[in-house]
Amino acid sequence: MVVLAVPVDRRGFDLDRRRIGHAGATAKLMTIGSPSRRSAMLALTLVIVGAVLIGWSLVRLWPHVVPQSGPAVTVSPTVPPATATEPILPPAPTGLSLATQERPIHATPSPRFQTASPTATAVVGAGLSPTPSVGPGPVTLAPSSSFTPSSVPSATPVPVSKGLYSLRQRLGVGASSRRVTQEVARELEFGWYLDWTARADAFRSPEVEYLPMIRIKNGQPHLKGDALRQAVKALPGAVWLIGNEPDVKWQDNVPPEVYAQVYHDLYDQLKVLDPACQVAIGGVSQPTPLRMRYLNLILEAYQSQYGEPMPVDVWNVHNFILREERDSWGVDIPPGLTEQTGILYEITDHDDLTIFRQQIVEFRKWMRDRGQQDKPLIVSEYGILMPNEYGFPARRVEQFMVDTFEFFRTAVDPALGYAADGYRLVQRWCWFSLADPRYPTGNLVQLESGQLTPLGKAFRSYAESPH
Repeated sequence: MVVLAVPVDRRGFDLDRRRIGHAGATAKLMTIGSPSRRSAMLALTLVIVGAVLIGWSLVRLWPHVVPQSGPAVTVSPTVPPATATEPILPPAPTGLSLATQERPIHATPSPRFQTASPTATAVVGAGLSPTPSVGPGPVTLAPSSSFTPSSVPSATPVPVSKGLYSLRQRLGVGASSRRVTQEVARELEFGWYLDWTARADAFRSPEVEYLPMIRIKNGQPHLKGDALRQAVKALPGAVWLIGNEPDVKWQDNVPPEVYAQVYHDLYDQLKVLDPACQVAIGGVSQPTPLRMRYLNLILEAYQSQYGEPMPVDVWNVHNFILREERDSWGVDIPPGLTEQTGILYEITDHDDLTIFRQQIVEFRKWMRDRGQQDKPLIVSEYGILMPNEYGFPARRVEQFMVDTFEFFRTAVDPALGYAADGYRLVQRWCWFSLADPRYPTGNLVQLESGQLTPLGKAFRSYAESPH
């Protein structure tokens, strides 16, 4: 129950008492003989009586308006409170907890945005040359292999071409609060990772690739000069990510024209220092129409400033499903845009597979329409940020993770995908996260012990299963 506390200025009561006292003294000086004076005295009496009644009412209401002393209200530590700087999560649901309600694991509400042109259906398991079916609406997938979380698949996996990468090379993790070591990589069997920075001493091996990131703060790259030269020298042939969620105001928060300038300068420097490296654009939080408009502004600013198209070796995007509303929970509005709202996703949309798939297809269409289809696409961050109390228990998160792995592994479309990788829509993907204290729902290892969580065991089972 919400109780509103109404502050009362006790100094007002003292002032009223002084005024009442002065009025009483004045009344004593007045004679009662004149009718006009009798009327004035009557009016003054009514004012005094009214003031007394109002004061008495306030005194009686005081205990009900102001909360009485009692035990402090505590917030469950498993529900990270929203803050003014990063309100990713909405307020906690009231009433019956979503976690106790029956929700289907595969929720498929109607898509929140329609395709501007017919959508080629992504065909699963059709090898290098599937025949696309054309029709309006979201992407549909052929039946995929059944996978029992935390165990080996019970059915024969869908046959797809191997393409450019093995399954391990495709599987990545984000390491936010725990450093990646050879032991962790061997236990989970992922093939690449990032840690939202650029470490010259980051763990790498023939089986595990490290993708450094150059963050952008206040319009400036955090790595430059000698530090940049040393990092590039230590990480030859790396894929460099320029920025992290430049579209989100509590992440890198970069206006389109500023991002175009920073990207241009870093791209040129990186290519001079290491011609073998690749440069990837910073991933926007989710490929919605609003975020793709932000990317359009970046491309237009680059063309305007430098007279040529923006060079991108690897396209990169995040694939969260979060609310787009100014000064609300979610990911707000990208810098440089004047809209007040984008797609108003709700809590229950956060793991919706139909939305998840459609966002990737829409982004691949966006790439194709700009002549970028023949480029690799990585999803460098996605997962479940909502806690269990919001309706996302461990079993549901596990199912979502495995289903999205299968989508990435098997979704191919010659009208949209990358030809060099068997027309797959996505080449590599990165789960959030290895271990994060603020958003622990998707953690693969325990924060303190480093032991695998049940979700981490499901990740390993998937990586080990024969695909």
